[in-house]
Amino acid sequence: MSYIVFPLVQSQYLATPLAKTNGRIAIEGCCHGELDNIYGTIKLLEQRENCKIDLVLICGDFQAIRNTSDMECMSVPPKFRELGTFWKYYSGLAKAPYPTIFIGGNHEASNHLWELYHGGWVCENIYYLGHAGVINYKGVRIGGISGIFKSNDYRKGHYETSPYTPQTIKSVYHVRDYDVQKVLQIQKPVDIFLSHDWPRGIERFGDVGELLRVKTFFREEARTNTLGSPANEQILTKIQPAWWFAAHLHVKFAALVDHENESPKITKFLSLDKCLPRRQFLQVIDVPSDDSAHGFSYDLEWLAITKSMHPYLSVERQEYRLPSNEDIQIRLSIVTYYLPIVVQTIGLNL
Repeated sequence: MSYIVFPLVQSQYLATPLAKTNGRIAIEGCCHGELDNIYGTIKLLEQRENCKIDLVLICGDFQAIRNTSDMECMSVPPKFRELGTFWKYYSGLAKAPYPTIFIGGNHEASNHLWELYHGGWVCENIYYLGHAGVINYKGVRIGGISGIFKSNDYRKGHYETSPYTPQTIKSVYHVRDYDVQKVLQIQKPVDIFLSHDWPRGIERFGDVGELLRVKTFFREEARTNTLGSPANEQILTKIQPAWWFAAHLHVKFAALVDHENESPKITKFLSLDKCLPRRQFLQVIDVPSDDSAHGFSYDLEWLAITKSMHPYLSVERQEYRLPSNEDIQIRLSIVTYYLPIVVQTIGLNL
């Protein structure tokens, strides 16, 4: 198989001013269980470009399937369900050759990802960012949100449990307002943000004509401003990351969002395809990083947000009523005060 790769791109808009070294990050669109082919393509890129990739980011449909039971928890028609290659990394038969971070999409082993709702290691060297999360890798701040937007389930709790019904096997990966509200509490700059579906309206900031030529069936959604997720649009407007990467729609599409602030702030958006021959599924960027920093570490602000909002996490069909932003900020200020004391004891390293 031959896979298309792309020239290295220098990031000029990183939020965090790190200047020690340039780290190279490879971003992949929809994984669909093709870890072997993704890592193989990156290895080929390293050989062709005489470079070293430091980190891999995957924008959903990862399919962390450990066994055949997990396959039953994935929203895919039975005849199309495949075990994929993740099981080899989970069992220890293989080890991921690059540190890897991923978010969830709409074709996942949802039972497995629910076990790691707040994020965690699915196997050695591969980290799930959680339903929503922020971590740091060598000083680069990386956030993300899993799933896709469906208005009917947006204001519900995380009530789904396995074995899933034909309805809950789909609703389990729908984004919830609770997780979005957590992300909206972020105040400090985010360097890279990952989502599966696009922020609504992002097509207006790129070559929409070319997009609609390739994907003609997006035309009506683009006309009615319903292409993409309104929740992700809200996140983009609020946290304004330096980079935003997405997938889901199986097309490469780039956009440049000028937030028109008093101090100019730009988000570089890129959506990538799924891992298939002759598809545009991979991009590499250069980002300033700090080699003296630990590889993976918890993010202090995100820990404070998670602690402050945990009482409002509903595992019932009805979501709990969220407090006002003022009340959340009071909770955050209290947690932020004592959290560094806890960190001194246990540290932030993942």
